[in-house]
Amino acid sequence: MVTGAGRDTGRLLATAFAERGAYVFVAARRVDAAERTAELIRERGHGGAEPFACDLASPDSVRAFAVALAGRTDRVDVLVNNGAAYLHGEDLGDVEDDDIVDAIAGAATGTVLLTKHLLPLLRASARPDIVNLISGCGEVGHRRSGAHPAFYAAKHAQAGFAEILSHRVRAEGIRVVSLFPPDFVQDGPRDASSELTARSVVDCVLFAVSQPRDCFIREFRFEQVAPVGQD
Repeated sequence: MVTGAGRDTGRLLATAFAERGAYVFVAARRVDAAERTAELIRERGHGGAEPFACDLASPDSVRAFAVALAGRTDRVDVLVNNGAAYLHGEDLGDVEDDDIVDAIAGAATGTVLLTKHLLPLLRASARPDIVNLISGCGEVGHRRSGAHPAFYAAKHAQAGFAEILSHRVRAEGIRVVSLFPPDFVQDGPRDASSELTARSVVDCVLFAVSQPRDCFIREFRFEQVAPVGQD
C-alpha cells in the first residue's frame, strides 16, 4: 500500500514493489493519477495494482479509503507513508494559509489517521512493515533545505509519530522504518559527487522490507554535502 503514488517517488515505489511480484494498492489524491500508475504496472506485466483516491489532508477521505481497502483485501504487508505536499519558501509569508494547513494536515494528521485505520490489516499480515518517507527536514538541526517552515513542522510531527509507534508495536512484530533523505532529484547519475536520487531512496526501502524478521531497521539517515557557508 503506497500513498502519494500518482507521480514521482510514489510511482517509482509502487512500480518497484510490483516488479518484485507484489500486488500494490496505489493511492493518490486524484484517482486518475493513481489509475495511471496502476496501468503502468499492468502494462509492464509484473505483480498487479489497484488504484484508490485518498486525500491525506481530509479525515473523511482517509477513513473512506481505509474502508474501501478493507473491502478488497484481508491484509496489508507493507504500508508506505509517502504522500506529502512539499512547500517551497524560506519566509512564513511565502505560502498561503490554506496551503500551510493542507501540508501539515496531509503529512502529519493524515499519516497518523491512515496508519491507525490500517493497523488491523497490518496485524493480519505475517510480515507487517510500516515505512515512512519523512525527510531530512524532520531531523533536529537540519537547515539545508529550501522548504517552507510548515513543511519542516509537518516532517518533525511525522518523525515523532514514527518513533513512538516503532516502540509500541515492535512487540507485535510490526517493523516501523523511517527514511530521512535530504532534498533529492528524481533522476541523475548515482555517484558520490551527485545529488541523491529517488531510485536510491527506493532501493533503501526495498532493502529494509526484504530483511529477515529479526532485523529491525528503524531509520535511514543520509550524508549530504552542505552548501558553501552552511553547517
